[in-house]
Amino acid sequence: MSIARRVGLVENLFHQLEIESAQFQQKSGLGCVAGCGKCCTYPTIEASPLEFLPWAFHLFLNGEAEKMLNTLNKTQSLTCLIYTPSSILNNGNCGNYKYRGLICRLFGFAANTDKYQNLRLATCKIIKEGQAANYTSTAEAIQKGLSIPVFTEYYMQLNQIDFNMGNIMLPVNKALKMALEEVLQYYAYRPFPNESAA
Repeated sequence: MSIARRVGLVENLFHQLEIESAQFQQKSGLGCVAGCGKCCTYPTIEASPLEFLPWAFHLFLNGEAEKMLNTLNKTQSLTCLIYTPSSILNNGNCGNYKYRGLICRLFGFAANTDKYQNLRLATCKIIKEGQAANYTSTAEAIQKGLSIPVFTEYYMQLNQIDFNMGNIMLPVNKALKMALEEVLQYYAYRPFPNESAA
């Protein structure tokens, strides 16, 4: 399957998630603190390369893929390279929000399944403590059937697009690097994609 086709399918999945997440956020009243970005600073974030394929393809189309790959090859940081901190207080934002990965889209407003098969809202301490009343009522509503995006369901759908790239979980910067390498290798001996293919 072509890069452009895979990118389109990943973007369709992200669009589906945006709709489901917006509905959940509206019903729950939960929301991120503006300019927070603390969750992006954790060094243990893992992602699949496939969820960053749209980002890599975007950089390729704009002539920035090789430069970013060089930057990733040189970095020792475990913090997501796309994250743009604005202060020492862990404030900041995604440097390419439109092309953020699936993990970035799910965390805070999606659920994991516990060992008893119950859905548990996976969110941060800032939301749990700062929006305690909404968090508690939302956790109760989820147990009563409130619709919420589920991590495993979205990652299974991602795997169906490309099992090899979607089934690998890597530290986020390695996932970014692999996504870029996939795009660059694909177009090494193919013509530059035209706008209709992109």
